[in-house]
Amino acid sequence: ASFFARMFVQVCLYFYCKCLWRCLKFVVRKLTGRCELQRICYNTKPGAARTMKIEASLKGSKSKRLQTSVSVHPDAIEKTIDDIMELKRINPDINPQLGVSLQACLLQIVGYRNLIAEVEKLRREPYDSENPQHEEMLLKLWKCLKPNSPLKARISKQWCEIGFQGDDPKTDFRGMGLLGLYNLVYFAEWDTEIAQQVLSDSLHPKYSQFSKAEWEKKKFDKAIGYSFAIVGINITDLAYNLLVSGALKTHFYNVAPEAPTLTHFQQTFCYLMHEFHKFWIEEDPLDIMEFNRVREKFHKRILKQLQNPEMALCPHFAASESLINM
Repeated sequence: ASFFARMFVQVCLYFYCKCLWRCLKFVVRKLTGRCELQRICYNTKPGAARTMKIEASLKGSKSKRLQTSVSVHPDAIEKTIDDIMELKRINPDINPQLGVSLQACLLQIVGYRNLIAEVEKLRREPYDSENPQHEEMLLKLWKCLKPNSPLKARISKQWCEIGFQGDDPKTDFRGMGLLGLYNLVYFAEWDTEIAQQVLSDSLHPKYSQFSKAEWEKKKFDKAIGYSFAIVGINITDLAYNLLVSGALKTHFYNVAPEAPTLTHFQQTFCYLMHEFHKFWIEEDPLDIMEFNRVREKFHKRILKQLQNPEMALCPHFAASESLINM
């Protein structure tokens, strides 16, 4: 009985607050002469803070047309903005900048949804050793990471040198499908120097601090290395979960002036790989069995950073100046 009583009170509070909120919005509109979308665009600077408020406002609207505006096709955004302006009785001639701001926000919102779909498609596509394109990408990964060490055979123990578990990497991609390979190749090809350094450090994390003789003496006092490729696939999983959960909206809405793309996602992966590597060294785990603990701690730190609406994980990938004037 007490359970149903609590449920009844919660339902009543929900509807009371909802009605109260709608009444408050109505009063504020009458006082200011502006609807909620106008107030957000005029009072909130561009980026995640504005886009996330616009997204919440559209999703929470009582109008179905506004609710569905966050999931339209990118080609329909311009028409959708006209519909919103008409529905809200906003004169575009008097408020020309509003349409531009709303369009930028909708491009980001719709783009984020489409990016999830694109990433999910790659994740679900298994690695196929009979597919020449898949094989070409795998060989490119080796060439980028080990340019001075030719691969002696497609099936080879050499793959362990870049962190795969066996002599055929195809079995290691099962969890993340082609997405894991795409990310590793992007990291190795476009951030080659850092990728090679991370690979080297993962094999002997503290080696650079000591001579070879000193290194051998410190067998019981050296950071534990890890399997570069396997960790890359694992960090792909982390990035994927951040994306699907919506946590990466903060970052993407701050760095992508329009629709976030797969390239934005891959750049974020590069950042996460680099940051995880530094975090792993700082944590100085006793053995590789601590990997899940370190990964979870790292995950929580990234989530905390993304709670800041002004957060951009990798500022060097910041968006163009066009966003500032919207």
